[in-house]
Amino acid sequence: MPASARGFGDDAAVIPWPLGLELVATHDMLAEGVHFTPDCPPADIGWKLVAVNLSDLAAMGAKPVAVLMGAGIAADRDPAWARALLSGVRQALDRFGGLLVGGDTILSGPVSVLSLTALGSVPHDQALGRAGAGAGDDLWVSGTIGDAGLGLQVALGERGADPFLLRRYRRPTPRLALGLALRGVATAAMDVSDGLLLDASRLAGASGLGVVIEADRIPLSEAARRSGVPVPVLAAMGDDYELLFTAPPGRRAAVEEAGEAARVAVTRIGTMRAGAGLVVEEQGRAIPRLASLGFEH
Repeated sequence: MPASARGFGDDAAVIPWPLGLELVATHDMLAEGVHFTPDCPPADIGWKLVAVNLSDLAAMGAKPVAVLMGAGIAADRDPAWARALLSGVRQALDRFGGLLVGGDTILSGPVSVLSLTALGSVPHDQALGRAGAGAGDDLWVSGTIGDAGLGLQVALGERGADPFLLRRYRRPTPRLALGLALRGVATAAMDVSDGLLLDASRLAGASGLGVVIEADRIPLSEAARRSGVPVPVLAAMGDDYELLFTAPPGRRAAVEEAGEAARVAVTRIGTMRAGAGLVVEEQGRAIPRLASLGFEH
C-alpha cells in the first residue's frame, strides 16, 4: 500500500507534489451493459477502467501519479468478482504507472457502475490540449484503428472468435510514452475513444479548423484488413484509445522520432485546413455520405 494512501484510514490521501509541475486530472466511468458485457472477465474490466483514464493523461502529455476508484458492484456479484476486478486495476497500474490511493465501494443494484479519477503531472505550461493546431498542420494517429470495434463484435457474438481483436477491445494500451515524447512537438492532441472520424472533427473544431482525412492512409491491423469492413466504418467504431494529434509538416522527423522512442507506430493520415467540417477522401475523392462518424453519448 502506498504511503500516500495513509493506510486508507484517513478521509483523504496526501500526495507529495514536486515544485514546477502542474496537476492533470481526469475522470471516466464504465457501466455494465454500456461499456462492458455482463460476461466480461472482471480483471479485464479493471484493466480497462484504468487504461481509459490513463489514455486521457497520455493525450495531455502527463505522467500518471495516482488514481481513486469508485466501484458500484452489482448485487449479484460475489466477493471473488470484486477481487478479480481489483486485480485487473493493479495489473494496469503496475504496467503503466500510478498508485491506487483511495476511493469508495458500494452495492449498486442490478448492474455494476465503475469510475476512476486519475491524477497526473506535467511540467509547467507543457500540457498538450485539443486546441492549438494550425491550418496546414499534419494529422497523425498512433497504432491501428478499428480493432477494438471489431473486438466488441466478437464479445457480443456477432463475429467469430479472435483473441487479438477481443484483447484490443478489453485491454487497451494507453499511449503514455508517446504522449510524453510529443510534448513540444505536437500542436494539439486527444485520444480516440468515440471513433477516429468523430474525434478528428472535435480536434479540428477545438482549433477553429476543418480537417481532411485520407482513408487510404488510416493504419489497420491484419485482422482488421481481413474483416472486410470498409475503412470509414472501422474509423467510426471507437474504443481504440490511440493518440490523435497534429504537428506542422516541418516536424515530421520529430514526430517519427517520438514514435520510435515510444515504440509505437505513428501514421500521417490527413491535414488541418482553414474553415470547418470533416472531409474523408478515398483514392483522392471525397466520400459524399458517411453512415456514422462515431459514438455519440
